[in-house]
Amino acid sequence: MALYHLLLLAVLQGVTEFLPISSSGHLILLPNLAGWDDQGQVIDVAVHIGTLAAVILYFWRDVKDGLIGLPRVFRGRIDTPGAQLAFLLIVATIPVVVVGLVLNLTGLSDAMRSIKVIGWTMLLFGIVLYWADQTGGTAKTDTDWSLRDAVIMGLWQAVALIPGTSRSGITITAARQLGYEREGGAKLAMLMSIPTIAASGILLGAEVAASADAQAARDGGIAAVFAFVSALLALSLMMRLLKSVSFTPYVIYRVLLGVLLLIIAYT
Repeated sequence: MALYHLLLLAVLQGVTEFLPISSSGHLILLPNLAGWDDQGQVIDVAVHIGTLAAVILYFWRDVKDGLIGLPRVFRGRIDTPGAQLAFLLIVATIPVVVVGLVLNLTGLSDAMRSIKVIGWTMLLFGIVLYWADQTGGTAKTDTDWSLRDAVIMGLWQAVALIPGTSRSGITITAARQLGYEREGGAKLAMLMSIPTIAASGILLGAEVAASADAQAARDGGIAAVFAFVSALLALSLMMRLLKSVSFTPYVIYRVLLGVLLLIIAYT
């Protein structure tokens, strides 16, 4: 794969993974619109690893608490903040894992990879994000996360398996509608991405491990590094901007891109 092609894919994945504008949608669109061959699963796994490392590093204090609390969860003792966080992340991840397996086994995941689907989801879920952001309360912070809210946000996250929906966008939408302030809702959405991206990476990794060669491994390593750097920068910028800016700029981008894609799809 050409280096510029590889770097563009990695940076695109890194920037869009945590912004509410759909990384999977952009990765499907790029080869379609540019006339390139699909990048393949090795690169998909690599960029997922890069973005996973970025979110773990950015929220390392919370990740460390969750990891420390995980053994207590396995012993049935959810009696510390870390154990509660680990437990709620597990609960919130179950729906997306179950739905993801069903879509993969039935072939529906491939059937939805079209410009028409991405155009509609970009547009409609962008409007839903705007509605939730403008009408949602601000009484809750990330420390108020409950079992009920984890279940609801987990179910919403499963909807993001439809290309163009945006995993971060739909979980932020759910958080805002549940009454979480912007920073707290975004933080929960980012923490929820860790087991989800890890599960996706393991699933894809198991499929490509036997077929990857030295060249593919080199390309994957380059893609992972650039995805990591771009994801960390994008995540840092978004979390800082949320102190003073709403999600409206992302909504505008989604609506404009959605309309453009629908025009292309139907003409």
